[in-house]
Amino acid sequence: MDAIAVLIPCYNEARTVAKVVQDYRTVLPEATIYVYDNNSTDETAALAAAAGAVVRHEYQQGKGNVMRRMFREIDAECYLLVDGDDTYPAEAAPAMVRAVRERGADMVVGDRLSSTYFTENKRPFHNFGNSLVRACINRMFGSQIKDIMTGYRAFSFQFVKTYPVLARGFEIETEMSIHAVERNMRIENVVIEYRDRPEGSESKLNTYTDGFKVLRTILRLYKDYRPFGFFGVLAAVLALVSAGFMVPVVAEYLRTGLVPRFPTLIVCACVMVAALLLFISGIILSSLLAQDGRNFEFKLQQAERWKKQAGGQ
Repeated sequence: MDAIAVLIPCYNEARTVAKVVQDYRTVLPEATIYVYDNNSTDETAALAAAAGAVVRHEYQQGKGNVMRRMFREIDAECYLLVDGDDTYPAEAAPAMVRAVRERGADMVVGDRLSSTYFTENKRPFHNFGNSLVRACINRMFGSQIKDIMTGYRAFSFQFVKTYPVLARGFEIETEMSIHAVERNMRIENVVIEYRDRPEGSESKLNTYTDGFKVLRTILRLYKDYRPFGFFGVLAAVLALVSAGFMVPVVAEYLRTGLVPRFPTLIVCACVMVAALLLFISGIILSSLLAQDGRNFEFKLQQAERWKKQAGGQ
């Protein structure tokens, strides 16, 4: 088991990857640097290996797929995730690692938004998107994470070995954040200085396509982790629509003893039944989620045993 594993997912980062590897070898000399090449068409893999990194490959495209491979293959006391584009300062790494190893944090977030991100980042829609995602998640899940979309994070062994990677692309950061919040894992924020990509280095993040995927992921995870709230809102909307159309029909029946709009009454009754079914679904799924939470605590205990066994080998 490595003491510290620096994880660098890369796709066509030949311009910056050697510097990134060298920077982290300098600030974390005891760490093992892993570069996972994701079908690069340039010299990323060769340059990373020449700089001293352990180079491996993931042939399914997408950052989520790369991280699934990383988390599955590597055992370490502390994991540090960083992008290969040289936008994150290596100088912040020791503080993030200490938060995991000394203070027992499960996830440490490199917070760009509280420092230089909005002045350094030249893509205004990225700035707006980051603020929107942060506001949505902190509001919906009651969290205090300062930067949801940052690719600079540190993790504990327990987090990595109990986190189910479901995302395939850049929505992975959102998924990790919500997972940590909902599983009551210890989260810390470390403010970092962000610098924009050097000239000639291009972002792989598509503002609109990936932004839509992130918002879709938030909605999916809200359904998964807040089923009563999700289905309760849908049930309330249908119940209000049904009641709004049904009240005049019932009022007319009470006044005249006749129901001239039978189709309206039937549709309203069906919509109300659908609302009740959604409400009951929310209750059942909430109970299942509570059971899943109890099972997760046993997974954490199992992960702790794995860590001790791996450390003793």
